[in-house]
Amino acid sequence: MSKLTDVPKRILIGRALRSDRLGETLLPKRIALPVFASDPLSSVAYAPGEVLLVLSIAGVTAYHFSPWIAVAVVVLMFTVVASYRQNVHAYPSGGGDYEVATTNLGPKAGLTVASALLVDYVLTVAVSISSGIENLGSAIPFVVEHKVLCAIGVIVLLTLMNLRGVKESGSLFAIPTYVFVFGVFTMIAWGAFRGLVLDDTMRAPTADYVIKPEHQGLAGFALVFLLLRAFSSGCAALTGVEAISNGVPAFRKPKSKNAATTLAMMGLLAVTMFCGIIALAAATDVRMAENPAKDLVHNGVPLGPDYVQNPVISQVAEAVFGKGSFLFIVLAAATALVLFLAANTAYNGFPLLGSILAQDRYLPRQLHTRGDRLAFSNGIVLLAGAAGLLVGIYGADSTRLIQLYIVGVFVSFTLSQTGMVRHWNRHLATEKDQAKRRHMIRSRAINAFGAFFTGLVLVVVLLTKFTHGAWVALLGMVIFYATMTAIRKHYDRVAAEIAAPEGPSDDLVRPSRVHSVVLISKIHRPALRALAYAKLMRSDTLEALSVNVDPAETKALREEWERRGIDVPLKVLDSPYREITRPIIEYVKSLRKESPRDAVSVIIPEYVVGHWYEHLLHNQSALRLKGRLLFTPGIMVTSVPYQLQSSEAAKRRARRQQDWNAPGSVRRGPAQVRPKESSEPKS
Repeated sequence: MSKLTDVPKRILIGRALRSDRLGETLLPKRIALPVFASDPLSSVAYAPGEVLLVLSIAGVTAYHFSPWIAVAVVVLMFTVVASYRQNVHAYPSGGGDYEVATTNLGPKAGLTVASALLVDYVLTVAVSISSGIENLGSAIPFVVEHKVLCAIGVIVLLTLMNLRGVKESGSLFAIPTYVFVFGVFTMIAWGAFRGLVLDDTMRAPTADYVIKPEHQGLAGFALVFLLLRAFSSGCAALTGVEAISNGVPAFRKPKSKNAATTLAMMGLLAVTMFCGIIALAAATDVRMAENPAKDLVHNGVPLGPDYVQNPVISQVAEAVFGKGSFLFIVLAAATALVLFLAANTAYNGFPLLGSILAQDRYLPRQLHTRGDRLAFSNGIVLLAGAAGLLVGIYGADSTRLIQLYIVGVFVSFTLSQTGMVRHWNRHLATEKDQAKRRHMIRSRAINAFGAFFTGLVLVVVLLTKFTHGAWVALLGMVIFYATMTAIRKHYDRVAAEIAAPEGPSDDLVRPSRVHSVVLISKIHRPALRALAYAKLMRSDTLEALSVNVDPAETKALREEWERRGIDVPLKVLDSPYREITRPIIEYVKSLRKESPRDAVSVIIPEYVVGHWYEHLLHNQSALRLKGRLLFTPGIMVTSVPYQLQSSEAAKRRARRQQDWNAPGSVRRGPAQVRPKESSEPKS
């Protein structure tokens, strides 16, 4: 079975890496930017469209508010980036928001942040991939016609690439990210040149459409509520900012400085692209609607259900570059790829956070261990499964999924920045150096403003998006919180139960006697080896035990036992219903009941086979019996293996595989003695 699964595993994710090569997987800034910042960078592909979709409820006249909403998003972005630059310097260990909240606000706040981030990471994968499929569908109709299937296929592909390791997956996706950034800046620059210098008229493909408003002439509170909802949708541009603070350990040294620099680069690029696309959308008269089939009208006729509404960035690119042009196709492909890469941000954040939570006993311990390629493989697979489930439920519709989005990230923003304020207060109480105090006071002011602003946005998001799907995200947070609390209670209960006592206890009392029972079905080599081992144990009482399910076989067993003169008493249990497990369990329980201070040792002979299919033919009764005996107090279970010839052949195959050298390895030298490259950062 091992060989059957190992070959495809090596083909898909590569050869295993030694633990001492972990330093070689650390990221330089040029790779860390696409790995950790691709989510906020790629959000410019859908965040402007979400703003226009909400404003379209009041008709095209509400579009003139979009620049002001963009300004508010920019101010919020710079606030959050400045706040998180303080985080990465103060907490470089990689716990991010979870560590900040736990240390400064307590375990419950930390667990709330962790729940919010886990939900947000799952939604990041679902939203980014669904949006990427929609962008790719603007150029390839087949993709949008089979959205769910294509989205799940991309999730599987991303999962395999991340199982190969963080650095390797980051290198693969760095080029599309930089092509996307270059393409968007080229589009903004060329659009500005055409409009301001050449005075060209650029029109989006939807410029001639008329928006049929759901609510005509909104004013007062209704208009304010609509603008707040549009602003909360635009805040999708901020998702993923926290991933850098969670991923500081993955940076090369100096880790905190490199992470802070990457944060600043990400913030500057994201806000420039966001504002540029909003401006070009206004200049080219882009029209969007939440229900385009009914609310977009051309020549007095609704467009109907066959109309596919392309994202804002696709419409702007068509207006600036021309439909089908080389630059249009390049940008469409790069946009789709970078949206898939945005999901990769979650593939780096979710497993790392899961590992930290597992270390703190809030999640299963399996999430804390690294896989063959030094990535947190179990966390990657868990994230892929959850995201795939969401994509299937919501039909890979980014507009429906985005309503669940950003609630979790603003919960973590607010609690994290509040925790940082308490962090600086605690340090200011003991710090005497005036220069350091001035730095701390400035940092506290930044974090305090960040906490206030993100808290305000969180209230806005909850008020405007709750009935549109945000309640699902909150429900997910509650489920994660309750699950992690239950897991921690279980681990704490088990730890308390198995803790070694300081004084005398029943576990230290030596059993008065040992009663050994060797299970026998027939006399063969494995049974004789088990009997020989049991004699070596020098138990107080030793007996062989068999179950009578076939009288003829039992009679033959007795006769051979006597013929061979085996000096161990043979006891046969009757089983009128042809059961094996229950009579044995009842018998050993009766032994314990008669002498509670005795230890009962059950010795089971087992075959060791060399092929996976042979496991189906042997040891099934032994496995069932061992499973039952594990729940019986005072019973010790010992397996006595007997290796068949196929197991010896398997051992030889494994040895040959271990000794095999790749072509050229003799010239290069064995991998284990090759000098390891330095993992220190290059200046």
